[in-house]
Amino acid sequence: MTRPIKRIAISTGGGDAPGLNAVIRATVSAALGRGWECVGIRDGYNVLAPIQN
Repeated sequence: MTRPIKRIAISTGGGDAPGLNAVIRATVSAALGRGWECVGIRDGYNVLAPIQN
């Protein structure tokens, strides 16, 4: 049995991409409309990437 989605985060590569702000805004708007929590990831991929020795 799968658990329902309650929270999402969007992480981008950090580069400029035409229309990316509109995509993020639409995604957050749709998620909030479904009652989901939206969170930001500070420092993007630097936080998500595994530590390299």
